[in-house]
Amino acid sequence: MSSMSLWFSFTFVVIALLLSMWQKLGLEKEIAIGTVRCAVQLLAIGYVLQFVFHTDHPIYQALVIAMMIGVASWNASRRGDGLPGILWRVTASLTVTATLTMSLLLVLGLIKPTPQYLIPITGMIIGNSMIVAGLFLSHMKRETETARGEIEALLCLGANKKQAIHGVLKRAVKASMIPTFDTMKTIGLVQLPGTMTGMIIAGANPLEAVRYQILIMFAFSSSAAISAALISALAYSSWFTRESMLRP
Repeated sequence: MSSMSLWFSFTFVVIALLLSMWQKLGLEKEIAIGTVRCAVQLLAIGYVLQFVFHTDHPIYQALVIAMMIGVASWNASRRGDGLPGILWRVTASLTVTATLTMSLLLVLGLIKPTPQYLIPITGMIIGNSMIVAGLFLSHMKRETETARGEIEALLCLGANKKQAIHGVLKRAVKASMIPTFDTMKTIGLVQLPGTMTGMIIAGANPLEAVRYQILIMFAFSSSAAISAALISALAYSSWFTRESMLRP
Protein backbone atom coordinates (compact mmCIF):
# COMPACT_ATOMS: atom_id res chain seq x y z
CA MET A 1 0.00 0.00 0.00
CA SER A 2 1.39 3.41 -0.97
CA SER A 3 1.55 6.43 1.35
CA MET A 4 -1.07 8.16 -0.79
CA SER A 5 -3.45 5.22 -0.35
CA LEU A 6 -2.92 5.41 3.40
CA TRP A 7 -3.89 9.09 3.40
CA PHE A 8 -6.99 8.28 1.34
CA SER A 9 -8.02 5.78 4.02
CA PHE A 10 -8.72 8.74 6.36
CA THR A 11 -11.88 9.20 4.27
CA PHE A 12 -13.51 6.52 6.43
CA VAL A 13 -12.66 8.43 9.61
CA VAL A 14 -14.13 11.60 8.12
CA ILE A 15 -17.35 9.70 7.38
CA ALA A 16 -17.53 8.57 11.03
CA LEU A 17 -16.93 12.15 12.24
CA LEU A 18 -19.60 13.59 9.94
CA LEU A 19 -22.16 11.00 11.02
CA SER A 20 -21.40 11.71 14.69
CA MET A 21 -21.86 15.44 14.11
CA TRP A 22 -25.03 14.92 12.07
CA GLN A 23 -26.61 12.67 14.72
CA LYS A 24 -25.25 14.86 17.56
CA LEU A 25 -23.65 11.82 19.22
CA GLY A 26 -20.78 13.79 20.73
CA LEU A 27 -18.23 11.17 19.70
CA GLU A 28 -16.01 13.48 17.66
CA LYS A 29 -13.33 13.68 20.37
CA GLU A 30 -13.32 9.90 20.90
CA ILE A 31 -13.08 9.26 17.15
CA ALA A 32 -10.23 11.77 16.76
CA ILE A 33 -8.28 10.40 19.74
CA GLY A 34 -8.86 6.81 18.64
CA THR A 35 -7.71 7.60 15.10
CA VAL A 36 -4.50 9.31 16.22
CA ARG A 37 -3.67 6.63 18.78
CA CYS A 38 -4.37 3.84 16.29
CA ALA A 39 -2.08 5.34 13.65
CA VAL A 40 0.72 6.25 16.06
CA GLN A 41 0.65 2.94 17.93
CA LEU A 42 0.62 0.83 14.77
CA LEU A 43 3.43 2.83 13.16
CA ALA A 44 5.48 2.61 16.35
CA ILE A 45 5.02 -1.15 16.71
CA GLY A 46 5.83 -1.53 13.03
CA TYR A 47 9.27 0.02 13.56
CA VAL A 48 9.77 -1.96 16.77
CA LEU A 49 8.92 -5.27 15.08
CA GLN A 50 11.15 -4.45 12.14
CA PHE A 51 14.03 -3.98 14.57
CA VAL A 52 13.17 -7.11 16.61
CA PHE A 53 12.81 -9.30 13.52
CA HIS A 54 16.11 -8.01 12.17
CA THR A 55 18.10 -8.56 15.40
CA ASP A 56 16.32 -11.87 16.24
CA HIS A 57 17.37 -11.59 19.92
CA PRO A 58 15.25 -13.35 22.63
CA ILE A 59 15.56 -10.40 25.02
CA TYR A 60 13.85 -8.02 22.59
CA GLN A 61 11.15 -10.58 21.86
CA ALA A 62 10.51 -11.01 25.60
CA LEU A 63 10.32 -7.23 26.08
CA VAL A 64 7.70 -6.86 23.32
CA ILE A 65 5.59 -9.68 24.79
CA ALA A 66 5.95 -8.21 28.31
CA MET A 67 4.73 -4.86 26.97
CA MET A 68 1.71 -6.57 25.40
CA ILE A 69 0.86 -8.31 28.67
CA GLY A 70 1.31 -5.09 30.65
CA VAL A 71 -0.96 -3.00 28.42
CA ALA A 72 -3.58 -5.77 28.16
CA SER A 73 -3.60 -6.29 31.94
CA TRP A 74 -4.00 -2.59 32.63
CA ASN A 75 -6.83 -2.31 30.10
CA ALA A 76 -8.74 -5.36 31.39
CA SER A 77 -8.23 -4.48 35.08
CA ARG A 78 -9.99 -1.14 34.52
CA ARG A 79 -13.22 -3.13 34.43
CA GLY A 80 -12.54 -4.03 38.05
CA ASP A 81 -11.79 -0.55 39.41
CA GLY A 82 -12.01 -0.50 43.18
CA LEU A 83 -11.15 -4.18 43.65
CA PRO A 84 -7.92 -4.62 45.64
CA GLY A 85 -5.06 -6.34 43.82
CA ILE A 86 -7.01 -6.79 40.61
CA LEU A 87 -4.15 -5.64 38.38
CA TRP A 88 -1.69 -8.32 39.50
CA ARG A 89 -4.42 -10.96 39.34
CA VAL A 90 -5.23 -10.09 35.73
CA THR A 91 -1.52 -9.90 34.88
CA ALA A 92 -0.92 -13.35 36.34
CA SER A 93 -3.90 -14.75 34.46
CA LEU A 94 -2.78 -13.37 31.09
CA THR A 95 0.86 -14.37 31.64
CA VAL A 96 0.05 -17.98 32.51
CA THR A 97 -2.48 -18.26 29.68
CA ALA A 98 -0.04 -16.95 27.07
CA THR A 99 2.80 -19.12 28.41
CA LEU A 100 0.76 -22.33 28.47
CA THR A 101 -0.82 -21.79 25.05
CA MET A 102 2.38 -20.78 23.27
CA SER A 103 4.36 -23.59 24.94
CA LEU A 104 1.84 -26.11 23.66
CA LEU A 105 1.99 -24.66 20.14
CA LEU A 106 5.79 -24.93 20.17
CA VAL A 107 5.98 -28.40 21.75
CA LEU A 108 3.51 -29.80 19.21
CA GLY A 109 5.50 -28.19 16.39
CA LEU A 110 2.49 -26.21 15.18
CA ILE A 111 4.47 -22.98 14.79
CA LYS A 112 8.11 -22.16 14.22
CA PRO A 113 10.13 -20.67 17.13
CA THR A 114 10.88 -17.46 15.25
CA PRO A 115 9.85 -13.86 16.09
CA GLN A 116 7.68 -13.68 12.96
CA TYR A 117 5.45 -16.39 14.46
CA LEU A 118 5.96 -15.98 18.20
CA ILE A 119 5.17 -12.27 18.59
CA PRO A 120 2.04 -11.94 16.38
CA ILE A 121 0.42 -15.16 17.64
CA THR A 122 1.28 -14.39 21.27
CA GLY A 123 -0.25 -10.94 20.76
CA MET A 124 -3.47 -12.48 19.44
CA ILE A 125 -3.63 -14.91 22.37
CA ILE A 126 -3.07 -12.09 24.87
CA GLY A 127 -5.67 -9.90 23.14
CA ASN A 128 -8.28 -12.65 23.25
CA SER A 129 -7.50 -13.36 26.91
CA MET A 130 -7.74 -9.63 27.69
CA ILE A 131 -11.28 -9.56 26.30
CA VAL A 132 -12.23 -12.62 28.34
CA ALA A 133 -10.79 -11.11 31.55
CA GLY A 134 -12.50 -7.77 30.93
CA LEU A 135 -15.86 -9.43 30.27
CA PHE A 136 -15.48 -11.58 33.37
CA LEU A 137 -14.88 -8.57 35.61
CA SER A 138 -17.78 -6.63 34.07
CA HIS A 139 -20.19 -9.53 34.52
CA MET A 140 -18.94 -10.27 38.02
CA LYS A 141 -19.54 -6.70 39.15
CA ARG A 142 -23.03 -6.67 37.69
CA GLU A 143 -23.98 -10.18 38.84
CA THR A 144 -22.61 -9.65 42.35
CA GLU A 145 -24.67 -6.50 42.80
CA THR A 146 -27.79 -8.24 41.51
CA ALA A 147 -27.28 -11.28 43.75
CA ARG A 148 -26.03 -9.37 46.81
CA GLY A 149 -28.91 -10.50 49.02
CA GLU A 150 -28.45 -14.14 48.03
CA ILE A 151 -24.68 -14.05 48.67
CA GLU A 152 -25.05 -12.38 52.06
CA ALA A 153 -27.72 -14.88 53.06
CA LEU A 154 -25.41 -17.78 52.19
CA LEU A 155 -22.60 -16.18 54.21
CA CYS A 156 -24.94 -15.84 57.20
CA LEU A 157 -25.82 -19.54 56.87
CA GLY A 158 -22.16 -20.50 57.21
CA ALA A 159 -21.01 -20.73 53.59
CA ASN A 160 -17.43 -19.74 52.88
CA LYS A 161 -16.56 -17.07 50.30
CA LYS A 162 -16.27 -19.43 47.35
CA GLN A 163 -19.46 -21.29 48.20
CA ALA A 164 -21.41 -18.07 48.62
CA ILE A 165 -20.32 -16.60 45.30
CA HIS A 166 -20.16 -19.84 43.30
CA GLY A 167 -23.35 -19.23 41.32
CA VAL A 168 -22.30 -15.71 40.34
CA LEU A 169 -18.81 -16.93 39.49
CA LYS A 170 -20.14 -19.65 37.22
CA ARG A 171 -22.41 -17.25 35.31
CA ALA A 172 -19.61 -14.70 34.88
CA VAL A 173 -17.15 -17.32 33.58
CA LYS A 174 -19.72 -18.60 31.11
CA ALA A 175 -20.59 -15.10 29.89
CA SER A 176 -16.91 -14.21 29.39
CA MET A 177 -16.31 -17.24 27.15
CA ILE A 178 -19.44 -17.01 24.99
CA PRO A 179 -18.11 -14.37 22.50
CA THR A 180 -15.10 -16.55 21.61
CA PHE A 181 -17.22 -19.59 20.86
CA ASP A 182 -19.91 -17.56 19.09
CA THR A 183 -17.18 -16.26 16.78
CA MET A 184 -16.02 -19.83 16.11
CA LYS A 185 -19.57 -20.80 15.09
CA THR A 186 -19.86 -18.08 12.44
CA ILE A 187 -16.27 -17.64 11.25
CA GLY A 188 -15.90 -18.14 7.50
CA LEU A 189 -19.64 -17.58 6.98
CA VAL A 190 -20.11 -14.13 8.48
CA GLN A 191 -16.53 -12.88 8.52
CA LEU A 192 -13.11 -13.69 7.10
CA PRO A 193 -10.76 -13.16 10.06
CA GLY A 194 -7.63 -11.04 10.06
CA THR A 195 -4.90 -13.67 9.82
CA MET A 196 -6.57 -15.46 6.93
CA THR A 197 -7.39 -12.21 5.11
CA GLY A 198 -3.88 -10.83 5.60
CA MET A 199 -2.24 -13.96 4.24
CA ILE A 200 -4.55 -14.05 1.22
CA ILE A 201 -3.89 -10.37 0.45
CA ALA A 202 -0.15 -11.08 0.76
CA GLY A 203 -0.52 -13.76 -1.92
CA ALA A 204 -0.65 -16.96 0.16
CA ASN A 205 -2.64 -19.98 -0.94
CA PRO A 206 -6.18 -19.63 0.52
CA LEU A 207 -6.09 -23.19 1.87
CA GLU A 208 -2.79 -22.51 3.63
CA ALA A 209 -4.28 -19.31 5.09
CA VAL A 210 -7.32 -21.27 6.27
CA ARG A 211 -5.13 -23.84 8.03
CA TYR A 212 -3.34 -21.12 10.00
CA GLN A 213 -6.65 -19.48 10.89
CA ILE A 214 -8.06 -22.78 12.15
CA LEU A 215 -4.94 -23.22 14.28
CA ILE A 216 -5.37 -19.75 15.79
CA MET A 217 -9.10 -20.18 16.46
CA PHE A 218 -8.51 -23.50 18.21
CA ALA A 219 -5.79 -21.82 20.29
CA PHE A 220 -8.29 -19.05 21.11
CA SER A 221 -10.75 -21.62 22.47
CA SER A 222 -8.10 -22.99 24.82
CA SER A 223 -6.82 -19.58 25.90
CA ALA A 224 -10.37 -18.36 26.58
CA ALA A 225 -11.06 -21.32 28.85
CA ILE A 226 -7.69 -21.06 30.63
CA SER A 227 -7.91 -17.30 31.20
CA ALA A 228 -11.53 -17.49 32.39
CA ALA A 229 -10.68 -20.28 34.84
CA LEU A 230 -7.57 -18.48 36.12
CA ILE A 231 -9.09 -15.04 36.55
CA SER A 232 -12.11 -16.52 38.34
CA ALA A 233 -9.89 -18.49 40.72
CA LEU A 234 -7.62 -15.53 41.42
CA ALA A 235 -10.12 -12.67 41.54
CA TYR A 236 -13.27 -13.87 43.32
CA SER A 237 -11.82 -13.13 46.77
CA SER A 238 -11.42 -9.47 45.78
CA TRP A 239 -15.17 -9.05 46.22
CA PHE A 240 -14.84 -9.83 49.94
CA THR A 241 -13.21 -8.10 52.89
CA ARG A 242 -10.74 -9.84 55.18
CA GLU A 243 -13.66 -10.61 57.49
CA SER A 244 -15.34 -12.54 54.59
CA MET A 245 -18.00 -9.87 54.14
CA LEU A 246 -19.13 -8.78 50.69
CA ARG A 247 -17.63 -5.43 49.77
CA PRO A 248 -20.08 -2.53 49.41
